[in-house]
Amino acid sequence: GGDERGEERRRLPKLKNPTKFWKNRRKQNHNHTEADSEVDGVEEQREELLEEVSRKLILREEQLFTQDCPSEDEDQLHKDLEDLKLHIWMAVDNTFTSPSSSGQLDVLRSAMASVQQQEVQDRRWMETGPEDRFPAWRPLRCLSTHNALLQNMVESRLTKAAEDESSGIDGLSSPLKREVCHLGRRVRDDLLTVARTVKDCYPANMDILNIYAALYHQRFSARLTELASSGLGVDDCSYLLFWVNHCYPHDILEHEDLDGKIKTACLGSLLLQNHLNRLENQYLTHKEDQVKLWLSTALKKEEESWLNGNMPELIDSYYFSPLAVDVIQVRQSQHSDVICICPGVLQSPVCVQVCYRDLWTSVWLDGSLPVVSCLLDSLSRHLRDLTDLKPACRQVRRCLPVYLSVSHLSLSPPVSLSLQSLLSVVHRDVVLRYVKRMMKTRMKSREQQGGGAQRMKEDAQMINDFFREGVRCAHTHMCTLRQADRQTELLPGQTCGGVAKTSVMK
Repeated sequence: GGDERGEERRRLPKLKNPTKFWKNRRKQNHNHTEADSEVDGVEEQREELLEEVSRKLILREEQLFTQDCPSEDEDQLHKDLEDLKLHIWMAVDNTFTSPSSSGQLDVLRSAMASVQQQEVQDRRWMETGPEDRFPAWRPLRCLSTHNALLQNMVESRLTKAAEDESSGIDGLSSPLKREVCHLGRRVRDDLLTVARTVKDCYPANMDILNIYAALYHQRFSARLTELASSGLGVDDCSYLLFWVNHCYPHDILEHEDLDGKIKTACLGSLLLQNHLNRLENQYLTHKEDQVKLWLSTALKKEEESWLNGNMPELIDSYYFSPLAVDVIQVRQSQHSDVICICPGVLQSPVCVQVCYRDLWTSVWLDGSLPVVSCLLDSLSRHLRDLTDLKPACRQVRRCLPVYLSVSHLSLSPPVSLSLQSLLSVVHRDVVLRYVKRMMKTRMKSREQQGGGAQRMKEDAQMINDFFREGVRCAHTHMCTLRQADRQTELLPGQTCGGVAKTSVMK
């Protein structure tokens, strides 16, 4: 029996010099002699035998530990297993070195098959009884070690990417922008490499693409959180938000080779909500001040022109100024920027920026702070402004796709001035945000759950009553407006000749 085991061990490939082993593999020389090619072929064959080596080592282990007494072969077996593990980790560590090389992919595939074999053997030994002999090195925990190695690899690659100054992104104006761009590119390129080639080297049940996606997301998120906490200028703030809200979720996670394969819902946002809120508030405040300054300057120039005797153009007995068109263009431009950088603020045709931060607080639970009631009162005031439009303004609204901005209420063109449609969209947005806030709340005590359930029932009833009454009033109001419009349309016929009057009479 001992001679057979010795012969079995002698037939195994020698894995005692991993440095030379991997050094030979990385040599790329297209002018090999025939002898060199044969040597490379032998080395490649030995690399591809990792899976076979693992299988034979497991067989040796099984034979060795069925003996009644310890053997000197245990030390040698342990050493051979450590050599095998070293080769496996070197194969994993070279994942991104030459990912398009078929030889490298074969080595990685064989290494992962070895990991799976060793995991099965770990479980086999864990199921043995306490009276059985047990290898001191078990469990090897190859899969756990593999995942820790991937984490170290990801951290190392992103650290190097952040320090890289060789890429051609000189057009970015600040160190923060360049670093974020480097990090984002590295995340994108490595995830695409995994999706296109590396994942085929792993068993499907490992879902290696999502393992890598989670590791890159965590590290990228950690670095961006550090940057977000460092006190950013407006320019850097907007660039960081652009990556968090647009580039990462759309250009990377929704890339044609990644879309639908990465569990984006499990990843979440790159920044925690409190960091995101702070940056978005900084950006939006800047944009608001910027628009106010532009509009104030435009109005001041218009007033100066009038004061200097340059009267506005007279059209149909009305003074006309192109300032309104300029205002609409400014509003449209800024609206587009905000949608791109802060989509969470303006994520629907009509968006109500609602803050439900006081939900699940003690003052909400005991009913002393009517969160939803205050919200609906604010909405009522904003929506009331939309009903108090003069007939001429309503006529213009039907003809021109104009932006409507009332505090936190933003209406994107083109849109009809249907108050009922408006209420429907606002209703949906209010409910959606309420439910999302509830879903994000951690489990409370039994007493708090009971109080919260009662508050939610009251809030739901209040929201439902508010919008149902709003739709009823809107219908009545619109009927009144249509009747007023018809009466107004009759008046111009008296001064516009017989054509208009005749057409009305018909």
